[in-house]
Amino acid sequence: MLHFSETLRLFHINRVLLRHGLDEVVLATHLLRPLRFLTYLSPWYWFRGEHAPYPVRIRRVLEDLGPIFVKFGQILSTRRDLLPDDLAIELAKLQDRVPPFPGLVARALIEKAWGQPIEAVLDAFDETPLASASIAQIHTARLKDGREVVVKVLRPGIEKIIRRDVRLLYTIAELAQRYWKDGRRLRPVEVIREYEKTIFDELDMQREAANASLLRRNFLNSEKLYVPEVYWDLTRANVLVMERIFGTPVSDVAALKAQGVSMQLLGERGVEIFFTQVFRDNFFHADMHPGNIFVEPSGRYIAVDFGIVGTLSTEDQRYLAENLLAFFKRDYRRVAELHVESGWVPRHTRVEEFESAIRTVSEPIFEKPLAEISFGHFLVRLFQVARRFDMEVQPQLVLLEKTLLNIEGLGRQLYPQLDLWTTAKPFMERWMHEQFGPKAFLAHARRNLGPVSERLPDLPLLTFHVLDRLTHDRLAIQWRSEELTRLRQEVQAGQTRTKANLAAATLFLSGTLLLLFGPGELLAPVAAQVLAGLCLLSAAVLFAWRPRPAPTGG
Repeated sequence: MLHFSETLRLFHINRVLLRHGLDEVVLATHLLRPLRFLTYLSPWYWFRGEHAPYPVRIRRVLEDLGPIFVKFGQILSTRRDLLPDDLAIELAKLQDRVPPFPGLVARALIEKAWGQPIEAVLDAFDETPLASASIAQIHTARLKDGREVVVKVLRPGIEKIIRRDVRLLYTIAELAQRYWKDGRRLRPVEVIREYEKTIFDELDMQREAANASLLRRNFLNSEKLYVPEVYWDLTRANVLVMERIFGTPVSDVAALKAQGVSMQLLGERGVEIFFTQVFRDNFFHADMHPGNIFVEPSGRYIAVDFGIVGTLSTEDQRYLAENLLAFFKRDYRRVAELHVESGWVPRHTRVEEFESAIRTVSEPIFEKPLAEISFGHFLVRLFQVARRFDMEVQPQLVLLEKTLLNIEGLGRQLYPQLDLWTTAKPFMERWMHEQFGPKAFLAHARRNLGPVSERLPDLPLLTFHVLDRLTHDRLAIQWRSEELTRLRQEVQAGQTRTKANLAAATLFLSGTLLLLFGPGELLAPVAAQVLAGLCLLSAAVLFAWRPRPAPTGG
């Protein structure tokens, strides 16, 4: 049930939709389609002007609805396996910029988190924010020892606002899934669930600090990427203090060229950093849009904003690398097999049919020169095909796809001739060799040597016990099949149901006969009616009853 504030918010959303000419979206649903004729009675329908393209109107609606919906649109733009290309591209233009809240309020929040006045910790604090976004805003400051820092503080009351809007998004998603013709295919409730986890993770500044610290350790003393230091003693759940960085925004190409920075170096280095994070460290910055990347005059990247990160399991790393290498060789059969083996698509998927679908999508792409093939869009097309075969949403792969699109787009913006395939292929081949070559085999054997050596002295005794039991016919092999157990329970439940139906039919027939032919000589009229009623009621209960199988396990 909607709260009063959520109801008002829902009315506001509908008003914004109408203002941008998206009333057809609301009235196209199965539930409201019969009321579409009412639009012709509305003055808005006859006097509104020409509308911008549909994707542009969607973006403007989200901007008007406020920062939480802007954030949702940004995350939704990464789900290119669900959205049309034009809508995904338009949503990617959403800017997470909102008016700042007063610096005095920020000061009060920081002092409350620290439990002491700012002056006791900082030598200077600028109440005018350096940047302001939907979740938090950033102020510059200076520590007592002279080090320049930035202080990131959560917006006051933001969690309450997010919870309200997320509940409302769930309500809208559930209605869409029920009444929208594409609702089941696009799984809106599932999308909101992903968004909810992402945005609530961003509310924890200590989580972001931990992400930054790990990424910094992974690239300590690197010539390619610099990650600012976190000041843990000043970081709280709603306050993050980090080293202040100075660099040129990566989007300011003219300034970078004026500094003598090589655009080819920057483009290729961005790809190397991404694949190093994915395959070497298994921990990657998943929000690498141009606003979060700066460049030093030496050409070294600087990353900021670590609220969203991604990880892959070793299995996902392997299947991803094998998939991309198989695509490079146009071995579509292997790609289809890998999807089934990894569990990304159901085990019952017909490999031949899946292979054919992948070939249909991939062959036109490979007709282009390698330097013109978009790695990111290629993955998007692959995931779109896999969704048709009931591929389950893999959140880690969605983040990977989003990051790859950002990195590739940035790399080609800096250096249009960037050949991402040539740059990435050595990383994947080297990683596969390290993970599954002879050295990897020996390393894996050494890791297992400890646990095995601990049990090795017990091996003769265990062997003796097994052989002794086998000799005296005391060795019992316990085997349980969940499928057979389930079938057995279903058969038992079916037999119970059949007996219940027979009893119900008998009672129903008896009750009907009593009502039709009267009490007779043995029963008074009232008693006969009561007995007939009991028979019919019992029959109804038995007809409605469904025996439940006994729980498995044990």
